[in-house]
Amino acid sequence: MCLIVFAYDCHPRYRLILCANRDEYRDRASEPSRFWADYPQVLAGRDKLAGGTWLGVAGDGKFAAITNYRDPRQQLVDPPSRGGLVSGFLCDPLVTPADFRLALNREGERYDGFNLLYGYGDDLHYFTNRGGSSGPISAGVHGLSNHLLDTGWPKLTVARARLAAIVEQANPEVEQIFAALYDPAPFADGLLPDTGVGPERERLLSPIFISGEVYGTRSTTVLLIERSGLVTFVERTFDPSVTVPQTLCHRFRIRPVVK
Repeated sequence: MCLIVFAYDCHPRYRLILCANRDEYRDRASEPSRFWADYPQVLAGRDKLAGGTWLGVAGDGKFAAITNYRDPRQQLVDPPSRGGLVSGFLCDPLVTPADFRLALNREGERYDGFNLLYGYGDDLHYFTNRGGSSGPISAGVHGLSNHLLDTGWPKLTVARARLAAIVEQANPEVEQIFAALYDPAPFADGLLPDTGVGPERERLLSPIFISGEVYGTRSTTVLLIERSGLVTFVERTFDPSVTVPQTLCHRFRIRPVVK
């Protein structure tokens, strides 16, 4: 997952309005979103290589999503998959956000750089293993790409502003939210960050929606968590060989786990 924008606790109907683009190599096999056979409470796509996920939600309202922190100068040798952090939190209904924060503090340095959103629609947290300000998320419209939370990269700034305008509406529409992140226009070289991958790669990665042949935006997910407890999870998958993207929609009502 490489771009997430979300409105947290700032809309009268929704606790969380989130839209995320998953950018990945096109030959990395994955499964579309569904409730997992081995963990039926978990709704997410699945990475077939390592078994984890980039974004998901559970039947009790748990949510988690991850982005990579882009800095090739700090890459580890044979680290564990970062997608396992997301699935690990979602698959265990007894792990609280406080428990998870302790585990991240202990184990986070074993992984390549990452940013993690986790918690519930009414208790959302941020963690990074790259020295940023981890902790509870404040109410408002936020964005996360391949640097720290709310870093002002061009695509994040534009996508965040688009979502902020949508959130002003009483009843935001799913297609409006999708459209906010479907934009393949690159940004000017002078606006781009220097993350150590070189100007050509920075240019490829600069759009909100990446349309590269080898690497690009594989899917977009819209997640809505209403204050009533209704969850809407819509995933749109993009394949350059297919004219019409595949769209999957899941809806369920949160049922808290009895502990």
